[in-house]
Amino acid sequence: MTVPPQPGDKGTDPRRRIPRTDRLLAHPDIAAAAATMSERVVVGIVRAVQDRARAGEIPPGQVQEQILVALGDRPAASLRPVLNATGVIVHTNLGRAPLSAAARTALQDAAGYTDVEFDLSTGARSRRGAGARAALLAACPEAEDALVVNNGAAALLLAVTELAGTGEVVLSRGEMIEIGAGFRLPDLITSTGASLREVGTTNRTHLADYTGALGAGTGCVLRIHTSNYRVIGFTSQVGLRELAGPCQEAGIPLIADLGSGLLAPEPQLPEEPDAATALREGADLVIASGDKLLGGPQAGILLGGAEIIARLARHPLARAVRADKLTLAALEATLGGPVPPVLEALRQDPAALRERTELLAARIGGRVLAHDGRVGGGGGAEVPLPGWALALEPELAAPLRIGEPAVVATVRDGDCLLDLRCVPGDEDERLVRAVATARGRLQRA
Repeated sequence: MTVPPQPGDKGTDPRRRIPRTDRLLAHPDIAAAAATMSERVVVGIVRAVQDRARAGEIPPGQVQEQILVALGDRPAASLRPVLNATGVIVHTNLGRAPLSAAARTALQDAAGYTDVEFDLSTGARSRRGAGARAALLAACPEAEDALVVNNGAAALLLAVTELAGTGEVVLSRGEMIEIGAGFRLPDLITSTGASLREVGTTNRTHLADYTGALGAGTGCVLRIHTSNYRVIGFTSQVGLRELAGPCQEAGIPLIADLGSGLLAPEPQLPEEPDAATALREGADLVIASGDKLLGGPQAGILLGGAEIIARLARHPLARAVRADKLTLAALEATLGGPVPPVLEALRQDPAALRERTELLAARIGGRVLAHDGRVGGGGGAEVPLPGWALALEPELAAPLRIGEPAVVATVRDGDCLLDLRCVPGDEDERLVRAVATARGRLQRA
């Protein structure tokens, strides 16, 4: 153990040999390593290493070396990329939808100055997000217009604020939903100043429940897809087509909050609602998320008639919840590009997954087990996605999470399960090395 030098040892005090801050900052190697960091961050690292030397934790001669190590280990941001080996496609804790290569390129291109609100041909100001809007309308022709905001909750907030005002929002008791982290949609609705008119019961709501609630004080009728749970058994709900007629007769907007983000029907999830069908069945406005089954960035997507979208776009709240240029670029590229990773994972062939998992097992050991994947993120509730997983020793889960790359697996029934559904095929080599490194850590512990 190194004994810290004492303040009275002036003649031999090794702390005198600690390089000065200005000389360290001027050193070419340190300056080069710190090129992507702010001066404040670099000075903080330098002083932290100097303090370690003053405390006797390292010799003064190692200060420069330790600073370079600290600078080299520090990422530009604290978020770490991970390999999602859970089998959950839209994993909220892991950032929901992974972006396609096209969307990532679009993000990089949009990171500098862009023509987000500028017409290069005329030199005049243009409509924000025109490219993303056009891509949405091409993907969902049933909509007359579209608006993009920063997330799904913001889309619902804007819609209720403008369409209901201080009036009533008619909502079935079976759709009084709480989503992640204790966030309740009824609380969001009433925060706008509107009042909630609950109709029906938890398991059964009929058309008469809705029509009996419509009146002069009704601002809008809201249907919310119960995307993160299912009510089964003795149940009844009213379809949009059946509800649209009474709403139109009363001149009351009908909003369908789909949540999961499908713009068109998906064969793998035949019971999951989609925007195109909802609009055809009579919804005046459809709300969806961008970072779920659509496979793009976090965004709230509003689709509907030209007049209703124009009203929403003019509301002052629209400015507060508008999407930034990076979101708009990534969304447009997702819609106009190849099949995004989310849909690739959803449509994985179980036989191909088994073959790939068996090849992995031949290299690193373990047992191949049948394993159902999930959509996650409030989509495809309780819908199993048949597949396979590699069962390894359970103690590998922790070192895999802190390794490079970080691998997030599932521990179940005494096994660490690696499901390859959401792991890109070109990442298999890194996954093999990660398992080997994790085992090595366990052996050295």
